[in-house]
Amino acid sequence: MKTISIFVVSLVTNLMFSQQTITVNMTGIPTEKGVVMIGLYSEDTFMKAKPEYSATSKIEDQKATCVFKDIPAGEYAVAVFHDENENQQMDFNSNGMPNEAYGSSNNKFNPFGPPQWNDSKFKVENKSVSIDIKMNSI
Repeated sequence: MKTISIFVVSLVTNLMFSQQTITVNMTGIPTEKGVVMIGLYSEDTFMKAKPEYSATSKIEDQKATCVFKDIPAGEYAVAVFHDENENQQMDFNSNGMPNEAYGSSNNKFNPFGPPQWNDSKFKVENKSVSIDIKMNSI
C-alpha cells in the first residue's frame, strides 16, 4: 500500500510540474533578409509587455523554426514578426500599418489591429506542442 501511495504522489507531482517543448514553425516569410522574432506569452503579457520567453530565428527558404524547451504547463500564445532590418522592433508606416510581416498562433489574421488573446491562445498540458504560423503582410 505504501508503494502505491508513493507511486501516485510521484505521478501527480510529475504531471503538475512537467516541462514541455513548444515548436514554432513559421512560413510565408517574404524574404530571407533579417530574422524572425518570436515571443511566447501568457494572458497577462500578450501584446502588453515582454513575453515570458523569446527567441530569434534565422530564415531559410522563406521559413523559420524555433523551439522553446522546458515550458511549464499552462495557456500561452505566440506572436512573431519578420525583423527584416534587424532593429529588434516591429516597424510601422506613417498611418500605423506594419511594414514587416507578422503572425500569431492559430493564424487568426486581423488586418485592422493586433492579434487578440482569445484568438491566439493554446494549452500546453502533458505533451509537447507544435504551432504552425503563416506570416502575413499588409
